[in-house]
Amino acid sequence: MKNRYRSIFISDVHLGTKNCKADLLEDFLKHSECDYLYLVGDIIDGWRIQQNKWRWKQSHTNVVRRILSYARRGTQVIYIAGNHDEFFRPLIPYNIGFGNVEISNQYEHIGLDGKHYLVIHGDLFDGITRLAPWLSFLGDAAYEIVLNLNTKFNWLRHRFGFGYWSLSRYLKHRVKRAVDFMFRFEQNLVNYCIKRGFDGIICGHIHHAEIKDIGGIMYMNDGDWVESCTALVENLDGSWQIVHWTEKKKNEKNINSNGQPSRSS
Repeated sequence: MKNRYRSIFISDVHLGTKNCKADLLEDFLKHSECDYLYLVGDIIDGWRIQQNKWRWKQSHTNVVRRILSYARRGTQVIYIAGNHDEFFRPLIPYNIGFGNVEISNQYEHIGLDGKHYLVIHGDLFDGITRLAPWLSFLGDAAYEIVLNLNTKFNWLRHRFGFGYWSLSRYLKHRVKRAVDFMFRFEQNLVNYCIKRGFDGIICGHIHHAEIKDIGGIMYMNDGDWVESCTALVENLDGSWQIVHWTEKKKNEKNINSNGQPSRSS
């Protein structure tokens, strides 16, 4: 059965990298339907092309095909450029899209709740990315090292019967500087929304899915498909929800095998 949503927001897929969870994303898209599909930046990792570290698998092609099939079936697909796929940004003034996919830097989404939401990747509000791009490249390289360590560590955990554990997520939430960075990032976006008269913000970039109210502005981040495998969805009743696809699949598997939900579901 397919999950029916009004809108789906995904970002930070990083197609072309070895740590991309393209198979899980393709599975999510296969089992979902929507009227609006927003690709909120960093879908394709152009930085890996520049660094000659491009790794493209069949599962990555399957994701692209699945997205294009959404557009062919009538779903409005909007591609918001991010810092890793900024090579799309020169095309924006000329309204050049591909396969009925519209490309933009930012977009206004009007929810069923009547509120106006700004959809943007978020890198333009990240002081490090905007003012010191070389630090972003350095941080990206460090993040890649942590992800590689995380993969090996979780392989060992799996062999001993333990579940997945994210080292990078742990570091982000334990290191005060990282926490301060996320706070400033969120506040910068909220301040911009207030100036522009928006009711809320929908973004990605920092790989941390969250829905919360900040000073009367609804802040929603759809997370990523490198670690958490999350998507932000607008349900048919207008409510908002973060879908954790790996957890959802695990719970469905437990239900199918046991005939009833597990305690963790």
